[in-house]
Amino acid sequence: MNKFFLIALLSTQLLFLSFSGKANKTTLSVDKPVIQSKEPLLGYQRKQQLIHMVKQDCGSCHGMTLKGGLGPALLPENVKDKPILFLQNTILYGRPGTAMPPWKTILTEQETLWIAKQLQQGINKGINNEQ
Repeated sequence: MNKFFLIALLSTQLLFLSFSGKANKTTLSVDKPVIQSKEPLLGYQRKQQLIHMVKQDCGSCHGMTLKGGLGPALLPENVKDKPILFLQNTILYGRPGTAMPPWKTILTEQETLWIAKQLQQGINKGINNEQ
């Protein structure tokens, strides 16, 4: 996928979220469970985009192979015992006092849940699963 296309896509999502007000509807809490949305299942192409984003954007701090760097390792053996809602909320809201930024203005709750599940099973596995 072209980097410019991904940047344009993310910019469009940010613009949409800022006008829709969705970006301001949540509060910062890693203990607050996220309500499951009624959005349609993620398609294959979107899953590919999310995997690319994890490898590139998350990889810039967590290591390009997700073995750790500025941030901790995100390999299945490192996150398998973490509650799925903890991982999802960490992605959505970030970690105050750390370099982990919130991604709630770019990613939906469904997308962050899917990413959290993928991190627990291995980011390239299960791309065809409709989770």
